[in-house]
Amino acid sequence: MNPTLHTHTLGSLPLLARGKVRDNYAVGDDRILMVASDRISAFDVVMSEPIPGKGALLTQMALFWFGKLGPICPNHLTGDAPESVVSDAEKPFVAKRSMLVRRLKPVPVEAVVRGYLAGSGWKEYQESLSVCGVKLPAGLQNASRLPEPIFTPAAKAGMGEHDENISFEQTVAMIGPDLAERIRNISIALYEAAYDIAAAKGIIIADTKFEFGLSPEGTLVLMDEVLTPDSSRYWPADAYREGVNPPSFDKQYLRDWLDVSQVDGAPWNKQAPAPALPPEVISLTADKYQEAWARLRD
Repeated sequence: MNPTLHTHTLGSLPLLARGKVRDNYAVGDDRILMVASDRISAFDVVMSEPIPGKGALLTQMALFWFGKLGPICPNHLTGDAPESVVSDAEKPFVAKRSMLVRRLKPVPVEAVVRGYLAGSGWKEYQESLSVCGVKLPAGLQNASRLPEPIFTPAAKAGMGEHDENISFEQTVAMIGPDLAERIRNISIALYEAAYDIAAAKGIIIADTKFEFGLSPEGTLVLMDEVLTPDSSRYWPADAYREGVNPPSFDKQYLRDWLDVSQVDGAPWNKQAPAPALPPEVISLTADKYQEAWARLRD
């Protein structure tokens, strides 16, 4: 049984970076140990309370999807056991929640693919009939399925800052036309393949984001996490109805709770520190994640 892990530093490896959820450690010059904690963030703020079992679940889901999507794009997994690079005392802290991966040059773009209108995309559509510069037909509703998946990238933000939606033209300016086109095409292909796999299990993947890196040889590689409830909207197909927000197997429940939460008698301003999560919110959030994984692996 993995210990619940909010913040812990391994002593046997140098810490490279501590993200909202993952802690990255250097393993020599060419590998990274990625440890998924049980932290959860919403509105780019990390909650003080962990979600038990979340780190292991995210890792197992990511491994599931890396395996399914390998024919479309290579990934960063080395195939080596994470426990092999830490001390015996630290193995319980990395077991099941970690991946030993190749060290890559990250592409500074979040590769977001949307198959449905939801969240910030729905808000933007109501104002401009477009999302991130992609024109869409009139008459769509909240949670409408789009005529075809669209690529709506975002510029990566630092810890505690918000990712910024950008146009494809801005992406080209950042990373060049060839790389931008490759990422767009591969991201849409990954989404479409994952959508079909999830649909067969009664799950709608409304949108997701991918991250890519470049190998020393210049190969584009899928990295970080992939298609977890942290990076995707998972909707139960049997409860989907156009025009309303469907119930979801992701952190939307937590976002909704935070939206109506108060701090010192006033609505929370979406800045740290976040309101303390009561036990029932922690438990229900964990249940949402577990249900998504249970459906997928059945």
